[in-house]
Amino acid sequence: MTETTPLSPQDVLHTAESWAQAGRAVAVATVIETWGSAPRPVGSHLVIDSEGNFEGSVSGGCVEGAVVAEAVDVIETGRPTTLEFGVADETAWQVGLSCGGRIRVYVEPVTIAPQS
Repeated sequence: MTETTPLSPQDVLHTAESWAQAGRAVAVATVIETWGSAPRPVGSHLVIDSEGNFEGSVSGGCVEGAVVAEAVDVIETGRPTTLEFGVADETAWQVGLSCGGRIRVYVEPVTIAPQS
């Protein structure tokens, strides 16, 4: 896996477009809701390809690992999903949200319209 420093939302979406146009199967994860302490704000993006390579950031640590794994499934099935991580979730400690926060992340496959 490749991890980089957080990019601007525009940079991440440009990466998603570039990867898709290059023939890579791609998904984009977007933070759609936060509550309490959350490492990234609403609107933060992570772009993931079918091999698990990614750029951008939606949280950090194990949360991103879980999002990347789910994104690979989204790419395979073509079905978007919403993930929630937080202290009420039994996996909160495992994914690094023991600080009292909660985030919801929407993961969707990317499709590029053919160039005319």
